[in-house]
Amino acid sequence: MTDKSISPLRQRMIEDMTVRGFTAGTQRGYTTAVRSFSIFLGRSPDTATAEDLRRYQLHMRSAGTSPTSMNAAVSALRFFFSVTLKRSDADAGMTTVRLPRKLPVILSPKEVAQLLDAAPGLKYRAALSVAYGAGLRAGEVVSLKVSGIDSQRMVLRVEQGKGRKDRYAMLPEPLLELLRAWWLTAHERGVMLPGGWLFPGQNPVNPLTTRQLRRAFDGARHAAGIDKRVSLHTLRHCFATHLLEHKVDIRVIQVLLGHAKLDTTARYARVASTTLRSIKSPLEHLTSGPLPPA
Repeated sequence: MTDKSISPLRQRMIEDMTVRGFTAGTQRGYTTAVRSFSIFLGRSPDTATAEDLRRYQLHMRSAGTSPTSMNAAVSALRFFFSVTLKRSDADAGMTTVRLPRKLPVILSPKEVAQLLDAAPGLKYRAALSVAYGAGLRAGEVVSLKVSGIDSQRMVLRVEQGKGRKDRYAMLPEPLLELLRAWWLTAHERGVMLPGGWLFPGQNPVNPLTTRQLRRAFDGARHAAGIDKRVSLHTLRHCFATHLLEHKVDIRVIQVLLGHAKLDTTARYARVASTTLRSIKSPLEHLTSGPLPPA
């Protein structure tokens, strides 16, 4: 999709995505992926064969493209060929790359407390506390509205989270108190608009951005002296792992995280320290004798 002669094809793809309710970000990603394939191909992408798609995947692999980016390109091209072009033959030339299964790095409760205490200001401390205390994603934190706080039912309403689904998240009492303190401070400063964002940006009409929140996390991590390789999303991992270590049923954690599949939540069982400590190693069953001489 590189010249005017194929712009109607691009428009048709955009319309197909719009009908299916794809977000603006997904649409941009899909059209960019097809455009990149068209540049590689050197001609209109609707003329591509299954062999062309196989060569393109080999090209991406040789260029060092990550498995995540390769899979995103495959998803876009599958949509383009199967939906927009109504071709099923091209799928034979595409395959999904298996992603490496990595366990998340987890902070201890003490490290989380140190990080939250080191947050740059009340607003960021409250926002980071929501990420940990309710297990929300960065995009869900910044999209919260004041009206989403239900202090009667002690829940947070998350609107259009991942998968464009609404759900409720837990609202523990310490978090509610912190949010009330932030609400009062924000009102005194005149930055909290009626019915507006819980965490407004520099212009209160707009919410805080995920980039700003990530910068605040990185600043708090450095200030707290935490040298583990962690990110803002680590707070969500810690939420799940710490609940599991307190023997909360994994199916309950699945609901709190908004996971569609239990398998996604089950990985936290592999990093919960209490799970590991509760099992005796066969070494412990051996008869221990005197230590050998040094």
